[in-house]
Amino acid sequence: MTTHLVWLRNDLRINDNTALAAACRDSHARVLALFIATPKQWQQHHMAPRQAAFIHQNLCSLQDSLAERGIPLHYHQCDDFAASVDYLSAFCDQHQVDELYYNYQYEINERERDAAAEKRLDGQGVICQGFDDSLLLPPGSVQTGNHTMFKVFTPFSRAFVRRLHQGLPECHHAPKARQDAPVSAGQKIPAFDYPLEAFDTSLFPAGEEAALKQLRHFGKQSVQHYPDVRDLPALDGTSRLSPYLAIGVLSPRQCLHRILKEHPDALNEGKAFTWLNELIWREFYRHLMVAFPALCKHQPFVEWTHNVQWQKNDAHLTAWQQGKTGYPIVDAAMRQLNTLGWMHNRLRMIVASFLVKDLLIDWHEGERYFMQQLIDGDLAANNGGWQWAASTGTDAAPYFRIFNPTTQGERFDEKGEFIRQWVPELKDVPESDIHQPQVWAKKNNKKLDYPAPIVEHKDARKKTLDAFERARSAA
Repeated sequence: MTTHLVWLRNDLRINDNTALAAACRDSHARVLALFIATPKQWQQHHMAPRQAAFIHQNLCSLQDSLAERGIPLHYHQCDDFAASVDYLSAFCDQHQVDELYYNYQYEINERERDAAAEKRLDGQGVICQGFDDSLLLPPGSVQTGNHTMFKVFTPFSRAFVRRLHQGLPECHHAPKARQDAPVSAGQKIPAFDYPLEAFDTSLFPAGEEAALKQLRHFGKQSVQHYPDVRDLPALDGTSRLSPYLAIGVLSPRQCLHRILKEHPDALNEGKAFTWLNELIWREFYRHLMVAFPALCKHQPFVEWTHNVQWQKNDAHLTAWQQGKTGYPIVDAAMRQLNTLGWMHNRLRMIVASFLVKDLLIDWHEGERYFMQQLIDGDLAANNGGWQWAASTGTDAAPYFRIFNPTTQGERFDEKGEFIRQWVPELKDVPESDIHQPQVWAKKNNKKLDYPAPIVEHKDARKKTLDAFERARSAA
């Protein structure tokens, strides 16, 4: 009997898992699964303790689902990627593995790890098969007429949709039970040797069934309203599927097919397309990361922005991190992040612009802090978003486009409902003054337990423009 091993990483599901489906195709093969935790590597990548806890809970759920199908899930913990290759090699020897199946990861360290694993296992006579699984279309498959990677999102999106019209990527069914199923799930996976932080299970319940239920609900009831409410943080207008996509409890193909089932016109600029286009943004950043590996090393895409003279101000950075900048929409957003490990997408843009363009603090500080907090942390999306806000990336906001945090609050949280939820110090401030509470307090001789703005936006804007203009001139 041949033995097939599925090496699980950020693909913690049984439905539409390309590597798992391929490993199970031979009904006579013995199929094993393996997950290797690498806490020191996670630490280097600034993984949020909430995300580590989310991974652990979903891994435990996956262990039960695999056991029902006769597939034991083995677990091991080691320091880093190099040690994981050593363990994988030893595991294949111990269990007489004939073929290894795994889904690609596209970050540079992960790609180097996989290349080392294939080289080692090839020497042991193990056949390795890798698959493009975490994307709708493989990196390099959507290119310009000159066969290069797009550097601007809109033409990439158009080309991407044309490819989808030519043929949709297929979903794979969950594997059927093996001949000897079910097997005992065995010992529960121990807690990772990594800081774990509780997350809100009412917002992000663990498990594949919970993720699919949320996807079905969003596709049936919410996605058509998404264009109208997606920028309003006081409303529950987004899908909240990003944590599941980040660790592979859901696949983007499942999302695409579910939306098209409910809204067949979604790829023809129907209302549901607005949300599908967010999936294409996710693809764009991952395709870019493969085409330009320096992005994995946190290098700016726009070369001359290396010259920007960032401010080193620990007090301002701490105020931003803690939600104590004196700008209500910024502070509410950061407190949401610190409490939930998640932030509304519009708010991610607002707080990123504030850190970089109002405080003139290096965008790397924000990128790192987000990864340390986010339950949906994803290198490509996080880096792409920060470089967009900082005007250092491909298809970035021009450096002279600077959000005014006060008017952004007025536009997207007009009555201050979101602000009052997260900044209770302002609960007594009238709606008309909620975005400039200090002006109201002074006018009415009130005392607020809330800080004054740490910078004046107009002055900060001029300072930032000068810094970017000097950097560009120096290039």
